[in-house]
Amino acid sequence: MKRLASNVVGAIIEAWQEVCIHKTRVMLSLIGVAVAVCAITTVVGLGGVAQQATVESNERSGGRPASLYLSASMNDGSTPTEMPEIWRTALERYKIDYASRVVNTQQTVQFTDGAVPVQTIGVDPPYGTMHRITLEEGSWFTDDDQTRLAPAVLINSIFWDRLGRPDLATHPTTTLLGEGSTTAVVTGVYPALSYETEPAMYMLADALTAITPVVTDPNFQFGPPSYELWVPVDISEQLVTALQRDVQGALGADAFVQVNRQDFAAYQDGDPYLSLKLTVGAIAGLVLLLGALGLVNIALVTLKQRIREIGIRRSFGATAGRVFFAVMMESVVATVVAGIVGVIAAVLIVKSPFVEDFISQGQVTDFPPFPVEAAVLGLVCATVVGALAGLIPALVAVRVKVIDAIRY
Repeated sequence: MKRLASNVVGAIIEAWQEVCIHKTRVMLSLIGVAVAVCAITTVVGLGGVAQQATVESNERSGGRPASLYLSASMNDGSTPTEMPEIWRTALERYKIDYASRVVNTQQTVQFTDGAVPVQTIGVDPPYGTMHRITLEEGSWFTDDDQTRLAPAVLINSIFWDRLGRPDLATHPTTTLLGEGSTTAVVTGVYPALSYETEPAMYMLADALTAITPVVTDPNFQFGPPSYELWVPVDISEQLVTALQRDVQGALGADAFVQVNRQDFAAYQDGDPYLSLKLTVGAIAGLVLLLGALGLVNIALVTLKQRIREIGIRRSFGATAGRVFFAVMMESVVATVVAGIVGVIAAVLIVKSPFVEDFISQGQVTDFPPFPVEAAVLGLVCATVVGALAGLIPALVAVRVKVIDAIRY
């Protein structure tokens, strides 16, 4: 065992010395290998960032895996009066920490240029975590906001612009019109989505239902609240069945109850960036192949200059296996070094703040670490290319006859 280890270490050291001797010629062929390894590793790394951006974007709209959606109404369309108590009981029974009521409606807001109906969503504090909502200014709802005399509102950036972008430290207010005007305090601002052109806001569900809504669009009514829960994926199916059974049983046959999973992970299969990864991977593979061909040519040219050296080694007892391994290891060591350089370059590219911002487009809050599998893939590719590139010269070296080599 010690002899084998000694032979391997010796071959690696010898290979590195030969690479250093012919470093100019070797370096030219290794540039392509390093670039290809960098490309493969970068694609995998950027794919992770882009995938995280897609995941977080989907989680903002549909919730995190697994998000359950529960709605209940009587067959005549009325809201079940027992639902608040049924809801609290269900959360306690199944020990669910992240849950929120969701009320969609409109509130008429008084701006300086007139009264405007504004899309309003009533939620509970956990909703922000469940939907990864990030704020430009201020903070998300807390339990203390439940006791405010003036309700707190979180507005989108379009709403904020119409208010004149006041400093939130001054506790700016806005007026909600109804049977009686309500003054609300702006405590946070969230970025408007790219397709949004109108003001929108969040309120706490209790505060929203406590005031009288003004609905200017007859097709947009103040309907019964729906309920959302963020639960572990592995028990989501059992909870869907259990909640459906419990709520339907509590409300009776005169109620319509629906429970289903609504997050993107329940409907999306596969990697949406697979085609991009395969395309760039194929191009990088072609570059690797060209780099390997360059290494083969340089190794064959170098081998001709070392035929006498190989013959002398064979005459002193070097086995064919030792010669084969030594020659092939020269290519392997060279490409592994090129692979390390390519991986380091890929890490610097992927983790660059400029690249992360460009790829994420502001949609990523939890940037994934550089994937270890990307670095491993790059080094494996470099090693395989080195082994393949060194195979032909190693076979040629083994076939060299001792007497011919000494006379060379």
